[in-house]
Amino acid sequence: MPEVEFVILANHAEAHNGLLYLAGAGWNDAALAFTPDGPSVPLHFGVGVSVLVPWTQTNRKHHLEVRMEHEDGGDPMFQMGGDLEVGRPPGMQEGSDQRAVLAVDGITQFPTAGGYRIVATVDSGKVRTVSFRVRNLGIMPSSQVAS
Repeated sequence: MPEVEFVILANHAEAHNGLLYLAGAGWNDAALAFTPDGPSVPLHFGVGVSVLVPWTQTNRKHHLEVRMEHEDGGDPMFQMGGDLEVGRPPGMQEGSDQRAVLAVDGITQFPTAGGYRIVATVDSGKVRTVSFRVRNLGIMPSSQVAS
């Protein structure tokens, strides 16, 4: 069965021609100011995902789900899903696993400081997570909050 090999947080993520490009990758702490109403200022983030597909599972569709949620669960702050299909290139040695890399970029605001996580799974199998914390730098003055 295919499995999520890794999930990584970054400031920016892109996937092109089977390669994953990450800028500012591997962080686990975001220090953000919060608005007077409560949510944080917007945070731009990227998520890089690698899915390992066994030889016997190539040439068929697999469903990937990625979401961002509070460490205690609840409704996702961000969620995406889609199908991927990895073929067998000519001349590849029989039995070789295939890797599919995907990237997601987004912008979100956090309702409170605390622990959050990115959760990824393929075909509802083994879950892979990466945890991070959001720290409150204080309240941003109303005059600096974009309307």
